[in-house]
Formats: sequence, C-alpha cells, structure tokens
Amino acid sequence: MVVSGSQRIGLGFDAHAFVEGRPLVLGGVELPSDRGLAGHSDADVLVHALMDAIVGALREGDIGRLFPDDDPAYEGASSIRLLEQVAALMRSRGFELVDADCVVALERPKVAPHRDEMRRRIAEALGVEVERIGVKATTTEGLGFVGREEGAAAYAVVLLERARP
Repeated sequence: MVVSGSQRIGLGFDAHAFVEGRPLVLGGVELPSDRGLAGHSDADVLVHALMDAIVGALREGDIGRLFPDDDPAYEGASSIRLLEQVAALMRSRGFELVDADCVVALERPKVAPHRDEMRRRIAEALGVEVERIGVKATTTEGLGFVGREEGAAAYAVVLLERARP
C-alpha cells in the first residue's frame, strides 16, 4: 500500500506558434528549421509541458506563476535552465522524479534523430538517469493548427515520489 501523498502525478501541456527568425528549440536541442516558436523565453514547448507537469504534481500552480511572461528576467531564457529551477523546487518540496513521458506534436522537422540528445539534456537538467525520461513525437496528419504547420504542441506526464529521508 502506498502511503497517502507519497506519490503524485502531473500532466502538462503547452503550445506555441511558429515564427520566422527564431531558432527551433525542443527538449533543449536546437533543431534544423527555417523557423522557430514564438514565446517570451526560447519557447521550448516540450520542456514547458514537462515543467508544467512537475509544477502541477507539486500543486504549485503552473509555470506562468513561476516564470511570468511579462517579466523581463525570462525574456529569451533557456527553458532547460528554467527546468533546473523547477527540479530544485521539486527537491525542496521533498519529491523526486520517478518517471516522465513527453510527446511533441508537429509536422516537421523530424524529432527522431534528436530524441536521444533531448532525453539526455532533460535528464541532466532534472538530475536523473536518462532512462526516466521518455520523449516521442507525432504529427496530426494535417489536422488543426499543428497539421497546418502553424505551431507545435507538447504534452507531458510525470510521476513524483516523496524522497526518502
């Protein structure tokens, strides 16, 4: 039997529109692309969804509360560096990441060639083994804003467990 409150699940989602003149950063990796995602930070939808899942599992609201998009301190910020801060918050609240599974939805470019590097960078930022981090991609087969190549979306689910003393 699991002790009440010793495990928590978090679900995260994020979406950003494509824009010209910005690099495309996903999972902390810059992918070859003729356009990137619009946002106050580097607009890494994958890492944003993951952070939101962790923050949600901690019952700390959402990442907009921690990193407001009207705060100049976060303009152009590296989402991987922000993930390190979320990891520190997680540990300060007495939790550790058991597992994370993430999916990014976009038509192009292909994510598969970059998946292992994304997993490595995310794991490093969280201070966990790479085996705890799942990253995959999908298209929407032409449906919706993702299918029209107007933007990208990402989803993440995490399992946190209260750290043992």
